[in-house]
Amino acid sequence: MQRRDRGVAQSLGLPLTKRVKESRVLLVGAGGIGCEVLKNLVCCGFGSLPLAAQKPPPTDTETEAKVQQEKKPEIVVVDLDTIDLSNLNRQFLFRKQHIKKPKAVVANETASAFNPRVNIDAHHASIFDSQYNVEFFESFDLVFNALDNLAARRHVNKMCLAADVPLIESGTTGFNGQVQTIKKGVTECYDCNPKPVQKSFPICTIRSTPSQPIHCIVWAKSYLFPEMFGTSEEDSADVAVTEGDNVEEVAKLKEEAEALKKVRDLMGKSEFAQEVFNKVFHDDIERLRSMSEMWQSRKAPESLDFATLAKDIDADIVKRGQALAVQDQSPWSLHDNLAVFCYSLDALSSRAQAGEKVIEFDKDDKDTLDFVASAANLRSYIFGIPLHSEWDIKQMAGNIIPAIATSNALTASLCVMEAFKIIRSQPAQQQGLAKPTTNNHLPTETQSSLAPPPTSSSTAAPPSSSSGGAKPSEPTFALGGSKMVFLNSRSTERMITTQHLMPPNPTCPVCSPVYAKLLVPADTKATLHELVLLLKEKTGFEDFSLTTSAGVIYDPDLEDNLSKPLGEYVNEATGNEFLTVSDERSGEEGGKVDILLSSVVVRDSSQLVGEGKLGLWPEELHLPPKPKKAGPGAEEEETRVDGVVVDGDGKVDLEATNSSSGAAAAAAAQKRKREAEEEVEEAQKQKKMKGDGDVLVVQDDEAILID
Repeated sequence: MQRRDRGVAQSLGLPLTKRVKESRVLLVGAGGIGCEVLKNLVCCGFGSLPLAAQKPPPTDTETEAKVQQEKKPEIVVVDLDTIDLSNLNRQFLFRKQHIKKPKAVVANETASAFNPRVNIDAHHASIFDSQYNVEFFESFDLVFNALDNLAARRHVNKMCLAADVPLIESGTTGFNGQVQTIKKGVTECYDCNPKPVQKSFPICTIRSTPSQPIHCIVWAKSYLFPEMFGTSEEDSADVAVTEGDNVEEVAKLKEEAEALKKVRDLMGKSEFAQEVFNKVFHDDIERLRSMSEMWQSRKAPESLDFATLAKDIDADIVKRGQALAVQDQSPWSLHDNLAVFCYSLDALSSRAQAGEKVIEFDKDDKDTLDFVASAANLRSYIFGIPLHSEWDIKQMAGNIIPAIATSNALTASLCVMEAFKIIRSQPAQQQGLAKPTTNNHLPTETQSSLAPPPTSSSTAAPPSSSSGGAKPSEPTFALGGSKMVFLNSRSTERMITTQHLMPPNPTCPVCSPVYAKLLVPADTKATLHELVLLLKEKTGFEDFSLTTSAGVIYDPDLEDNLSKPLGEYVNEATGNEFLTVSDERSGEEGGKVDILLSSVVVRDSSQLVGEGKLGLWPEELHLPPKPKKAGPGAEEEETRVDGVVVDGDGKVDLEATNSSSGAAAAAAAQKRKREAEEEVEEAQKQKKMKGDGDVLVVQDDEAILID
């Protein structure tokens, strides 16, 4: 044993230390938390057993060997990003010379120096790529999530559920952090609890009646800057046309954009800055002031004039702006913002004339940040909104949540602590380990460590010995006693708190379905009709629908696709996507839960029942009934109109609308839509009903998130 392993072995015990070395783990993300997790994994010896010392992988059953890849000790890191200058203050595996290089590759090189015996495989790729399918995830003992976006977290959560692999989810916000252990059928998954919907702003609020600093920042970033130095910004994710917007007002705002394009032609001339300033801060504001009905219940804006403000500045206005631009910690005055505006406009104009046809906003691009900050503050002054420092505006415009290096380090250490518990809880018989030691208690029973039911106290009590003098048996827990761990900065007495893992939500659209595999021959000529017949035989469903990411491909009323080749919907390129099988019967009529099929292209025909035939794994599916809805109005089924969920009261349910379940709900939604259209044709007098609530159009690209 190496000297570096002695401390770990004394803490964990030899059996657990051996299993840590034999483990194969996946780390998704090599950013703030990812760098710290990788450092901890390497220093603790995960995946460090030499490949030559590996025994042949155990084959409990022939079928298991068919569907699973051979596991070898290794740490696999997947990350799509490259290193930026702003990463260096908290991602300590990177240095200045690594800027613009792939994070995964550099993290591998740096971390390998800590422990050269660890096997690390770095992937500069997206976790959404088809190569990272269910079989890929099945090859791991444990998966770590160190991501910074909701879509990727949900995707990894779903893939781990399908592969039945434990997932350790983590995240930080400033001084706070959280670690959650997820296991299919044991704990709640990442989507069991609804997530907040991204915030967008109506276009008329941004362009006509701002009332908050973020409104002016979004205006400067997503409207003024693209119109001056980028492509015309008509479909921004930050600025959305909603049902509450005035159509005439939107048309006038588009006219303003056209007029601004004409001012853009003056770029490079001495009067360019004055023309831009007067156009957006005087002429457009005066047009708004002329709409007297808009200001009956609010204060009207006050326009600004360039000549009037500039005469109060003695020095060269561009040089003064250059000197002020470095003072980003304190708010600038009105005249200071004018100077910085002129300086940034001059700098960006020079770049555009030098050959930069399209300049995009980047929080780390000082010129673009100076322009957005000064323009936002000038507009804030016009509408009586408090001014902010460039540092504060950078955080809001760049959608920055303060990242604290200490929080990342603490959260990463908690992730690895939970990993020890999970590896310890896995069956020891398969590894041929020695008896458990004091520091490495291996559970021998399967007893849940989940939160006990609130109404039953007897079920939560640990079993005790029947003999009066004997000591009660020591309770054992699922997942090694893992808990939800929180890093809370509000309390200085106890910054780390825990909570029992919660059981799965029976109505969760992601973890409640049954996950299975569709075995497809490599050179198959099967049609969609053959898949439908196979599913009817295996599931017992009478009426069901099939849905892919593109939409519904089959249901009892849609049989046009039955003769099409199955390869159009299932192939190697869709290996990480799912085919949703939805029972059309309701829960009261004996309907079963949905089935999520992941496709597996089989090249060995011996794995199939017949030559060239489709197959399912497992061959027998145990499908529980759909859970009944709880609470008042549960008997009323939700309806969807063009993808928007409307509850029994006719209100728009944004959480259900934006749910990641998508596929299964879309199948039932499109069928109900077709039935409604048929009723309209027969009655010829029914009118389409429209919900009273405003539907907010939200897009993911460059959306500003508001806490």
